[in-house]
Amino acid sequence: MPQDAFTLRLSAKELNAALRGGKISKIVQPGREETVLYIYTQKTTLKLILNVNASDCGIYFTEHEVEAPLVAPNFCMLLRKHLQNAEILSVSLVGFERIVKFELACRSDFNDCKRELYAEIMGKYSNLILTENGVILGALKTTSADLTVKRMILTGAKYTLPAAQEKADPSDKTALAQALRAVTGDLGGAIFARVAGLAPHTAEQIAKSYTGGDLAEHVYGYIFRDDLSPRVGERDFYARESTGIAFDTLSHAQTYFYDSRRKKKGFENKRKRLLSACASALKKHEKRLAQTIEKREQCKDCELLRIKGELLTAHLYEIGRNAEGVELYNYYDGSNLKITLDRALSPAQNAQAYFKRYRKQKRTAEFLAPQEEETRREIEYLHTLLAAIGAAEEEADLPPLEEELTAAKLLEPPKEKKRKQPQEIGWRGYEKDGFTIYAGRNNLQNEKLVRASAPDDLWLHTQKYHSCHVVIRTEGRNVPDGVLLFAAQICARYSDGGAGKIPVDYCKIKYVKKPPKSKPGFMIYTDYKTLLTEV
Repeated sequence: MPQDAFTLRLSAKELNAALRGGKISKIVQPGREETVLYIYTQKTTLKLILNVNASDCGIYFTEHEVEAPLVAPNFCMLLRKHLQNAEILSVSLVGFERIVKFELACRSDFNDCKRELYAEIMGKYSNLILTENGVILGALKTTSADLTVKRMILTGAKYTLPAAQEKADPSDKTALAQALRAVTGDLGGAIFARVAGLAPHTAEQIAKSYTGGDLAEHVYGYIFRDDLSPRVGERDFYARESTGIAFDTLSHAQTYFYDSRRKKKGFENKRKRLLSACASALKKHEKRLAQTIEKREQCKDCELLRIKGELLTAHLYEIGRNAEGVELYNYYDGSNLKITLDRALSPAQNAQAYFKRYRKQKRTAEFLAPQEEETRREIEYLHTLLAAIGAAEEEADLPPLEEELTAAKLLEPPKEKKRKQPQEIGWRGYEKDGFTIYAGRNNLQNEKLVRASAPDDLWLHTQKYHSCHVVIRTEGRNVPDGVLLFAAQICARYSDGGAGKIPVDYCKIKYVKKPPKSKPGFMIYTDYKTLLTEV
């Protein structure tokens, strides 16, 4: 995103107009590299985020509530100590650096002074630094006290600007003209390489707008004029752009961009956490199933052990002592069966040893059968959870799934006191040719949907795939083929069947049953028909 000095200069002008004269009423630090200032401006309270994360750095407003941690971090406590109720005198860009300075008037019963909060928006070097009279009071990220450090950021040290780049300062027309003299080839690349404080995209935009004449004058005019056309594209926001979603101010564009990005990132992180928990449990159960099958395979010849024991018992007096083995006639299938013997045991003891091994393997096989069945049910249930999580489209879809995973002991319950749960989002609803169609978002909603439906309503589910449950409210009417196909397409869309033709079964709700003690969302059904639909 182009958080360069060009964009920050325009952003600082808007921030100055919006915040000048405002007072900092509250300070929270919801993340390790993020601080939020609540600023009362006589008209309203604005929430300003100062983010110094390497991949998400920026200064922008937010309209969403910010959760404060139960224990405030040290830097947050420092800001509260020095900046609580401070008045914002001005917001400005420092030179043409990617640094925004907040000048603050701090008044208390014992002190009356001016302090500066520097927001350095420089990628992985981003930082927040509070100073008074040029001396650092504290910083979010500090350096060591090693004398070899080029720029010391410690409490009590003098605040200095980062080392200048070997590029021309665009505010210096003489230096700018010298740097852009005799430019050939890629104009955008040359501007980026020779002029400080510009992102590659900004340099390309300057190059595209150049139509001839004095290049240095054009670059200076483009950078320092104040006209705006804020836009938000698929990946970035821009202060001066012709394509994308248009906004009245750069602040509104940034708020929309960062809020959308944070919302998407939060959704993906939560979904990834749920998927990871399910995938981990699935791996464990698949490993258990493989071990169970292996043990069962080892027990499949237990009947042969019984037969060997019986044959040895029937021919005890024909078997010599200390024999290593014997071949006896198997009257069960008419063949000769070779039997290995332990020379340290008598023939009768060898027979009893075979019977003992037979009983042990039989008990093992009897124990493994229900264990294997239970493990297969668990694996099937986990696949339904994975399908539901994969079909989630928004953050509101995830809390019920998280609750279900917690109940299934796939997630640890929250240790801290539970916050108020958000209102559960309802079923997905559709209308087609006068018919109402509902689709569940997770296993719990699928069950509720079945229970809330009339006996003659139509129920749909993909065949051999995990999917949401879909119900067509019939109200006693016959369902046209178009409505049925539309509902089947919804069912296939929210399944793990992928692309292509997917078979979908459908029947009346009265033929759908939930077996006792079965997992959430598991149903059996009869009297069904099947149709093919394409995703």
